[in-house]
Amino acid sequence: MNRSILSANSMFLAAALACGTSLPGASTQTPSQPKAPAAQPKPTARFPRQRLQQRALLYYREVWGVDSLQVRYTESGEIVRFSYRVVDGEKARALNDKQNVPFLNAPDVHVQLVVPALENVGQLRQTGTPIPGKLYWMAFSNPGRSVKPGELVNVVIGPFHADGLIVQ
Repeated sequence: MNRSILSANSMFLAAALACGTSLPGASTQTPSQPKAPAAQPKPTARFPRQRLQQRALLYYREVWGVDSLQVRYTESGEIVRFSYRVVDGEKARALNDKQNVPFLNAPDVHVQLVVPALENVGQLRQTGTPIPGKLYWMAFSNPGRSVKPGELVNVVIGPFHADGLIVQ
């Protein structure tokens, strides 16, 4: 071949590599280099299926005056219990207000649970003025045992929304 053609091809190859473009059939890795592992997909939920993130815990404490949020599956499976500890009674007032109707939303199984009202007992939730340091709870009816341990749920009590809780 002619040296001028080889020189032109070499300059073209050098320019293409400098610009970051790749040529068809050209590989930028040498055979001795291992290929990079494929990227792992990120979880789609707002909070991954772990304990709540520190940001979320701080949010519930600072804005709503509560911490230690837990959702537990009872032994029989007919009740799902939501509990929380009050840190600031004034901020947590909305959670104990009788006017705010609570419900538990399980988006993965397309179910919304409510607090049952028994004839002689009333609603299975605590109301009244929240006292800092005390643990409060409410029980959601789980007919058909559709919500199971490990499910990702959201608890809504009026303006209060606790998203991404895991049923234990």
